[in-house]
Amino acid sequence: MKWNWQQPGWPDFTYDAGSLAEREKRFLLQSGDFLGAVRHIGDDDRDLLKIELLRDEALKTSEIEGEILDRASVQASLLHQFGLAGPSARIEAAERGIAQMMVELYRSFAAPLGEKALFDWHRMLLAGNRTIEVVGGYRTHAEAMQVVSGSTLKPTIHFEAPPSRSVAREMKVFVKWFNDTAPDGRHPLPGLIRAGIVHLHLVSIHPFEDGNGRIARALSEKALAQGLRQPSLLALAYTIERKRRAYYLALERANKGNEISAWLTYFADVLLEAQANTIRRVEFYIAKACFHNRLRDRLNERQAKVIARLFREGVNGFEGGLSAENYISITRTSRATATRDLRDLVEKGALRRSGTLRHTRYALNIPNIER
Repeated sequence: MKWNWQQPGWPDFTYDAGSLAEREKRFLLQSGDFLGAVRHIGDDDRDLLKIELLRDEALKTSEIEGEILDRASVQASLLHQFGLAGPSARIEAAERGIAQMMVELYRSFAAPLGEKALFDWHRMLLAGNRTIEVVGGYRTHAEAMQVVSGSTLKPTIHFEAPPSRSVAREMKVFVKWFNDTAPDGRHPLPGLIRAGIVHLHLVSIHPFEDGNGRIARALSEKALAQGLRQPSLLALAYTIERKRRAYYLALERANKGNEISAWLTYFADVLLEAQANTIRRVEFYIAKACFHNRLRDRLNERQAKVIARLFREGVNGFEGGLSAENYISITRTSRATATRDLRDLVEKGALRRSGTLRHTRYALNIPNIER
């Protein structure tokens, strides 16, 4: 089988731009909705929202690759790097590194792309890793770089990247293309198309021993931010991780040819969904502030602890809904006390109740969750 990089015309991808025009318009319209929502948040809360969005993207882009990071450590590192908190000595290298990359992406989105930036990102991502031969540089090993699954005796090869000796040449073309297609470049491209191509192009070259997917997603966000002239804070990894199998299937279908309309349509839909998720997160954040203002000093210590836990679960809420057993587990209280507390929270309008008897469940009483 010939892969995309082995075919005539590589890396000049072809696609139907007209089929994506409506999606490009929707993306720009929703960007206005995002800005409008953020304007309702004060400066201090805006900083905290930025930290939450970047933290969750850092966690999810790592989780897509099977790496589970510590949420509190990533947040602490982000707070420190934005000057919102002091340093913490207990943060591991992996958490500090992904946080550094997210901050660098946020701050330097407008800068042209260069190999130094890519190498710096790679060093941040692989900070503390002792198994990778080359950190902060392109791969050099002679054996083929393959994406495989299944047993070692009978593996399934999903993709094979260009040989290491070709990577430096391929990446020079890639970097030049990225800068030429920027909004102020020689051949500007619409945002969704550019974000989709940069992702597929980078993972097709697979220039690094590890971290290619995370860097590709970061470059897609950089491309979108350049088009919007501001950081997108897009929930891209958050959205992809929820439908990870579809993401890998779309990539696998796209790496066998250079006509990529289907890939661009798929990725544009992911970006639109990610943008909608970001807007929903902002609205949830605003609703959260209103919720706390309305119920300030009206909750006992147990109730406040459970409400804080529910908010930490985010827009999608507590999986399966909050039960009396969950309440007892979180607060370590008696069933009778839990029943009184939950009834009181419903009466105060803090929670909604659904179901009966042992199927009774509770959820935050916030209209945005209904959507």
